[in-house]
Amino acid sequence: MGKFGMLLLAGTAVTGLADAAAAEGTIAYFAATSQNGFNQATYEGVQEVAAARGYDTEILDGRFDAAVQYSQIEDALASGRYVGMIVAPNDSVGIAGAFEQVIAEGIPIGTVLFPIGPDLNSLDPQVEGITVTAASPPVPGATSQAEAVVAYCADRDPCRVVIMIGAQIFPFDNLRLETFQAVLGAHDNIEVVAVGEGYYSPDPSLQAMSDILQAHPDVDVVLSNADQHLVGVEIALGIDRCRCQFTAVDHHLFAVTGARQQPKTTAANAGTTGFDHGQRRGHRDRRIERIAARGQHFEASVGRQMMGAGDRRMTRSCRRLRRRRQQVRRSQNQ
Repeated sequence: MGKFGMLLLAGTAVTGLADAAAAEGTIAYFAATSQNGFNQATYEGVQEVAAARGYDTEILDGRFDAAVQYSQIEDALASGRYVGMIVAPNDSVGIAGAFEQVIAEGIPIGTVLFPIGPDLNSLDPQVEGITVTAASPPVPGATSQAEAVVAYCADRDPCRVVIMIGAQIFPFDNLRLETFQAVLGAHDNIEVVAVGEGYYSPDPSLQAMSDILQAHPDVDVVLSNADQHLVGVEIALGIDRCRCQFTAVDHHLFAVTGARQQPKTTAANAGTTGFDHGQRRGHRDRRIERIAARGQHFEASVGRQMMGAGDRRMTRSCRRLRRRRQQVRRSQNQ
């Protein structure tokens, strides 16, 4: 899903609320975290559609914390300031109780990215009275990603895979991880050597991948569900993309050769783009194929900086992350 897809999701959610809310007032967008490219792009869609229909908007930072987000919704409801609410849930199951409170007060509320309730694979309403669900089940995308890894690993035995997930505390990430493991586990030549948590940010991903490489220096594939993870992973692997141009793609299956990127055909499915690289530094100089999320525009957030394709700030952040990697390695060698 590219940026247009995120804007479309947000637009669908706001349109659904607009049909149910008052003709003026403020719509609250409860972001999983406001320091994330996906959530910021979604909020752009919320702002655009809400403004066209005469509403103000406000974003609330859930800080990737389910308890914080639940409390924010309760506080927002108690304040009486909002005529409608849109939620990008951190806990799509546990947040149902907060939705029920809002619905009981007659305020329209909708969800983006994931459905609310115990069944993440169903888009049918699981909370009675929910206004709109603009979401995508995680299993089909995760299955497609894992199948792309299977295709790449077809002539490799063993094929050593690292999975970099968001966080296993999130129900949707657990479901993705279970899907990855089920598909990959059906092939004897594929070995999942480690699972890391990147928390949708380059810095934790860098730390997690650096730790993994200490125990498993031979890796053939890194499978992830978010571009932000792979920015940090590349630094840990020693791929210097600070000299490379970032390229946005909607279906991610790629690695890097210096500053050159060359597409190739994959057996996974049409529309997947592949890139090779042959040169890496030191003892890790070998081929790596990495599978990124089939679900997020290539736009990374580092701290409070938003960066996209071709943004020079990415170069500065790459350098900062590279310094961070060097610090990690020095501390590990002490």
